[in-house]
Amino acid sequence: MRAFLFFGVTLGLLVRLSAADARPVEFSSGVTQTTLLELYTSEGCSSCPPAERFLATLRDQPGLWRDFVPVAFHVDYWNRLGWPDRFSTREFTQREYAYAAAWHSESVYTPCLVHNGADLGGQHSLALSGVTTGRLTARYDGATLHAEFIPAGALAGGTFEVHAAILGGGITSQVGGGENQGETLHHEFIALALRNAPLGKKIALPVPKVTGVTRHAMAVWITRQGELTPVQATGGWLD
Repeated sequence: MRAFLFFGVTLGLLVRLSAADARPVEFSSGVTQTTLLELYTSEGCSSCPPAERFLATLRDQPGLWRDFVPVAFHVDYWNRLGWPDRFSTREFTQREYAYAAAWHSESVYTPCLVHNGADLGGQHSLALSGVTTGRLTARYDGATLHAEFIPAGALAGGTFEVHAAILGGGITSQVGGGENQGETLHHEFIALALRNAPLGKKIALPVPKVTGVTRHAMAVWITRQGELTPVQATGGWLD
């Protein structure tokens, strides 16, 4: 068995390796909460490209993975308008509906930015909570993820779930229908696969082979058992 590659950094850890060579990588948060920024979006929604462009700018931000972890979930309820978004899934739509229920809202919308479980209402924010929640460490071998979480403060003694997503970037889509017909869209941090399990259980999560994806990353976050709101997050590039 190969040893895990580990490079310590004061506020986190990032290892960039090829997803194809399946060498183990490790990502780690600090003890202060890292922001999980979720974008609910669709290639069929004319209001979504500006939000996607904002998300794309985060690739060059120094706080990426250390201070914030971005994930774009493509929903499927715009597909009926003439453009089936190939990245959309019913699972991601249901996730947005679950958030709406938690916010006591009867509807969902795109683009919807969610900041540590809270609806930003169209605003763009990378603000840090400043809350000490504990350290999350994730180890990935190209096919299986194992996460460890050491909770702090009021979270100590809680029961948690781990969530992990393979992300794709460097993606270009020529839209042939719907509200964005004729547009060329560029995507980053798209969720290609999402899995969850009780903390301590390994998660089978191979990198999906998706046409047009030029780079991959991983996002990992912890929630209390049965809840949506993240308490800690980490992630990094896979290639």
